[in-house]
Amino acid sequence: MTLETPREHAQAGGGLPLGLTPDRIEQLRALLRGGLVRPEDADYEESCRVYNAMIQKHPALIARCSDVADVIAAVGFAREQGLTLAIRGGGHNGGGLGICEGGLVADLSRMRGVRVDPSARTVRVAGGCVWGDVDHATHAFGLAVPSGIISTTGVGGLTLGGGLGHLTRRYGLTIDSLLAVDMVLADGRFVTASAEQHPDLFWAVRGGGGNFGVVTSFLFRAHPVGTILGGPTLWPLERAKKVMQWYREFIPAAPEELNGFFAFMTVPPVAPFPEHMHLKKMCAVVWCYTGDPAHADELFEPVRALAPALHGVHAMPFPVLQSVFDALYPPGLQWYWRADFVKELGDAAIARHVEFAERLPTMHSSMHLYPIDGAAHRVGPHDTAFSFRDAQWAEVIVGVDPSPDKAQVISNWTKDYWDALHPYSAGGAYVNFMMDEGQERVQATYRDNYARLVEVKNRYDPDNLFRVNQNIRPTAEGAALH
Repeated sequence: MTLETPREHAQAGGGLPLGLTPDRIEQLRALLRGGLVRPEDADYEESCRVYNAMIQKHPALIARCSDVADVIAAVGFAREQGLTLAIRGGGHNGGGLGICEGGLVADLSRMRGVRVDPSARTVRVAGGCVWGDVDHATHAFGLAVPSGIISTTGVGGLTLGGGLGHLTRRYGLTIDSLLAVDMVLADGRFVTASAEQHPDLFWAVRGGGGNFGVVTSFLFRAHPVGTILGGPTLWPLERAKKVMQWYREFIPAAPEELNGFFAFMTVPPVAPFPEHMHLKKMCAVVWCYTGDPAHADELFEPVRALAPALHGVHAMPFPVLQSVFDALYPPGLQWYWRADFVKELGDAAIARHVEFAERLPTMHSSMHLYPIDGAAHRVGPHDTAFSFRDAQWAEVIVGVDPSPDKAQVISNWTKDYWDALHPYSAGGAYVNFMMDEGQERVQATYRDNYARLVEVKNRYDPDNLFRVNQNIRPTAEGAALH
């Protein structure tokens, strides 16, 4: 028997899916200031689209949440009606975990306020914001919050998974600058979690994903960041082995003010890349230097000594670096992700990397190595739910292309690449880089923090209402909320 999507079910005259009645749906609609999208609505299909076009799911209802009251109403409705509940923030989620089939989506993307307190150097960020919203607001005060590398990334998803990016070596993960969160819990309560209030919950949300409730706002500590030196350095692919061997030694020894992630890439046919490089496979390091510009020439001398084909590092406002990849990776591309944490980048692993780099299947496909050291290493592995503080890099392999016809090609390349490199990994992966890969992978990611995460899950979500995520499963004897 073929299951129909909610829209197909309605169009076929089969009535409402999942036993929902018009009266119940009308009750929810009346509670929502932001509105409710149903399968029969003209904007339903558009509302179902997520960043990764490889993910196509059709929920029964989409609650457009404009404030905390809307979130409370959506959570309560899903709980009372026994619906699968997905939480959509403002951004990406490569695994498509901001949507579900046949359930209810609480869409926070309209909740996008940002308030900076320049005296206290704090930033209050609503749950539907993307990092471009935050960068715009903080840069006016010469401040920034550690985040990712693309400004269209959602604040909620990136933060709850840990948060890796350009500022990791100097200021740590995003969660290391998190001071508090406001949350709606599974039973509908609204709480603030911080070091002083619900400290167990605050520990869990710093890396444990959306397993414990809906975060409606974040309070971050901001850091002095204004004009930076940033941009890519590129080498021909035949130099990749030597560059990777150099990179594995250079980055751990570099000042923490310098961050650089390694990448394999196909040069896009756009400025500022010279025309003779267009569509060539190359290796690169993308730099972000937040230190004293007077030391920059000396710092980058070893980079220039490797005779790069392009050294595109120059002064720019930090938000410019944060948004430089936005146009290359718009919503609607096909994505397939695989990832691992890495402690050592040995010669054997490098050889396999180069082998698969030579087979990059499409212009958008890539492999990145993000440093996890410096300030990120000064937080203990049990101080937050993010376990792999002892890793040196987070590796992500992404097969990407605009065309659905390439979906199998990019997926196969990504899987084969990951299979070849996984034996050299530390095990586990950054949850924001994972697809639906099974419970063993989730447990491997949290290691000996997993048992404590289950305890927190038992206390705050014993019925696993929040399960459309890299799920921390509660035990059968989960305690009641209190």
